Amino acid sequence: MTNENAANENANDEPREDRRLDIMSLYPKDMNIYGDSGNVLTIQRRMALYGYEPVTHYYNQGDQWPIGVDLILGGGGQDTGQKKIIKDFFARADLIRELAADGVPMLMICGMYQLFGEYFETSEGEKLPGIGILDAHTVGESVRLIGNLVEESDDFGTVIGYENHSGQTFLGEGAKPLGRVRGEGAGNNGKDGFEGARMNNVIGTYMHGSLLPKNPRIADFLIAKAAEHRYGVFDPQVTASAREELDRLDQFASEARRVAESRPR
Repeated sequence: MTNENAANENANDEPREDRRLDIMSLYPKDMNIYGDSGNVLTIQRRMALYGYEPVTHYYNQGDQWPIGVDLILGGGGQDTGQKKIIKDFFARADLIRELAADGVPMLMICGMYQLFGEYFETSEGEKLPGIGILDAHTVGESVRLIGNLVEESDDFGTVIGYENHSGQTFLGEGAKPLGRVRGEGAGNNGKDGFEGARMNNVIGTYMHGSLLPKNPRIADFLIAKAAEHRYGVFDPQVTASAREELDRLDQFASEARRVAESRPR
C-alpha cells in the first residue's frame, strides 16, 4: 500500500490534527511472520482508546516515505525477506537514524531487530552491515533458538513471547537488554541470559507471539512516547466505554500471558 492510500484504521473522517499520531508499519509485505501484524493492530486500537487518532502507513520498498512519523513498527522475516528489503532499507537508513535520535519510538522484531544492529555475520563468515541504531551484532549459528520465552524487564515487568531464530545477538556497552530470561529460555544468544536490546526509545526483541497484545505495558510505553514526540506530552482522554474496553483487553492479555507462561518450551 502506498502512502497516498495509507489507512486510518479507526475513523472514516479526516483525523483531528491536534490528536493525530502517525504509525508506520515497516516492510509488512516481507517482514511480517509469526503474527507480528498483531503489534500494529494493538497500537491502533489502544491509541484510539486513549483518545488519539491513529493514521497507519504501510511502507514497503519503493513507497514514498510519509511526511510525519511518530511510531515505527517492524516485524520478523525470513532471510529472503531481509534480502528483498535491504537496498531500500539502507537508502532510508540516515532518515531512520535521525528519527531514532529525535526520540521516535520504534519496536523491531527478530529480523528487523538484527538489521538495526551493527552487523550480521552469517554462518559462512560473510559480514552484512546493519544501520547501527542498536549497539549489538548478530552471528549466524547452526543451532536454532526456538520456544516460549519469559523474561523480567526493569521497566516492563514480566514480558512473555515466543522466539524462533538462528542468529545469536550480542550487546555492546551502548545498549541495555530488554530483559533477563527466566528459567531455560534462550534469549539473544543462549549464553548471557539477556534478551532484546534498548537504546533511547528503540526496542529490539526476538519475541513474536505477537508481542504487544500480551504485553500492554510495552504498547502503552510506545504510545506515550509517540504522543510526547509529537505534542510534548502524553494526554490520554479516555471515555467510560473506552476504559471498559481497555480493562477487557488487559484481562485478555493477562489470560493469554498465563496460558503462554504455563506452556513448556
